[in-house]
Amino acid sequence: MERDATILVTGGTGLVGSAIVRILRAKGYSNVLAPARGMLDLMNVQAVREYFAAQRPAYAVLAAARVGGIAANMAHPAEFLHQNIVMQENVMWAAHQQGVRKLMFLGSNCIYPRECPQPMREEYIMTGPVEPTNEAYAIAKIAGVKLAEKIYEQYGTPFISCLPCNIYGDRDHFETERGHVIPGMLRRMHDAKRSGAPEFVIWGTGTPRREFMHADDLAEGVEFLMRVYTENRFVNIGSGEDITVGELAALIKEIVGYKGKLVFDTSKPDGMPRKLLEVSRIRALGWAPRVSLRDGIERVYRWFLENQ
Repeated sequence: MERDATILVTGGTGLVGSAIVRILRAKGYSNVLAPARGMLDLMNVQAVREYFAAQRPAYAVLAAARVGGIAANMAHPAEFLHQNIVMQENVMWAAHQQGVRKLMFLGSNCIYPRECPQPMREEYIMTGPVEPTNEAYAIAKIAGVKLAEKIYEQYGTPFISCLPCNIYGDRDHFETERGHVIPGMLRRMHDAKRSGAPEFVIWGTGTPRREFMHADDLAEGVEFLMRVYTENRFVNIGSGEDITVGELAALIKEIVGYKGKLVFDTSKPDGMPRKLLEVSRIRALGWAPRVSLRDGIERVYRWFLENQ
């Protein structure tokens, strides 16, 4: 990407999008557009078409999405499916029609089958049913990956996709329902510490394994792939390491300074038993993350204390 080219980042005020915008600008890209929802409603197809026609971005990163943890996915599956499909379709087709030269779509590791062999290789997509608790979100993300592939296949324009592992970082959602596991657990653990609660309840058995990566590392990876990756097949992007939910809770307990007891509510669902990405493809290109899980969570907790 040329440093003076117009680059559009949708979802540029969210966790991942804001990190991408920050990294792009830090690397000298001087014309990065990141319209907030009030400036550009991605659910409005006419508004999206008019925005692309007016701004004429040369490159685009589709980071906007309706996201949430397991509780939010189970409570609002229709909205997760509908809103994500509509936003993806509106942005990608407008980008195609207006001659965007390269587009990056951010998928999700949840598109892999629930009983997927571990670690999950790119070729395992659509080889079995997805996890029921986030089926709607997974189907939407599969549709986005496939639309990008088909545009590339039919028209020759490099619309590419990456599949991140679980992402956390500054500017995350710290609400107990909406938030993903790390920000949600940080917020609840912080509240339990302040209230002196003797127990802290965690959904499930604590045995599922999850892979995490800081949003700044994902942003670095996106910029890297936009520069060097040209194949018409999506690529996993992750840390290559995982941790059990129970181990994660113990780590957050130590970082927050909570003194109570961790209790696992086994009546609640676990989700997928394991979600570890196989990352040899992106490693072979020369990229790897730099932020360790402990350092990253400590950074996020400091940001939470200063801003929330």
